[in-house]
Amino acid sequence: MLTKRIIPCLDIKDGRTVKGTNFVQLRDAGDPVELALRYCEEGADELVFLDITATTENRKTLAKLVREIATHINIPFTVGGGINTIDDVSILLENGADKISINTSAVKRPALIDELAKNFGSQCVVVAIDARLIHHQWMVVTHGGRNSTMLFTRDWAKEVTARGAGEILLTSMEHDGTKGGFAIELTKEIANSVSVPVIASGGAGNMEHFADVFKKANADAALAASIFHFKEIAIPDLKKYLADNKIPVRL
Repeated sequence: MLTKRIIPCLDIKDGRTVKGTNFVQLRDAGDPVELALRYCEEGADELVFLDITATTENRKTLAKLVREIATHINIPFTVGGGINTIDDVSILLENGADKISINTSAVKRPALIDELAKNFGSQCVVVAIDARLIHHQWMVVTHGGRNSTMLFTRDWAKEVTARGAGEILLTSMEHDGTKGGFAIELTKEIANSVSVPVIASGGAGNMEHFADVFKKANADAALAASIFHFKEIAIPDLKKYLADNKIPVRL
């Protein structure tokens, strides 16, 4: 049986790790390289770095940061934010990233998924999907949740998979930063609709929330930020709890 993965997420702004609630009210959470090293030592399975203020000028800064992170850790890590072209991906992979994550750019131009999968392989293409409840329907939103689309979350998940995405990072905007638990029904619906791994994101507040999203929603991995950054939950303790609850994890 495949082990379930625990993935800390580091939102990067101007070279620092930040964390907010529902994507706003950001506060500093530390140096990304130091945090990455800590998580690696604590037994995180992977890391995700999202450049939340991605701009062309920022690209070189991010590439430098990626290179520094790659020299310090020995677990896979994904980098996202402002990726629009094959060249953008090449730069990040050349500097040590294992996978890249695209979100808004994929919604704007879905063919980008096909191009990246063809050039780099599906295994390195993660499509991040931000979902919000609109008129009782889970709809895809972009630009950090600010812009609505006409895309139904399940339909979009199926399309990105058909186009070559190797993994889906699913974030519930309703749950992000609330610590009230993951979006179980949404995650279950998406996980049961696609053939690729689904990473659940948004809402982790305690260890039971992780157990729930693995047992009840069939998530392959669970991602969280502030509870790890601010040491509310230690990854070794979380993994022991999951193992005690018969959930396969890498100890």
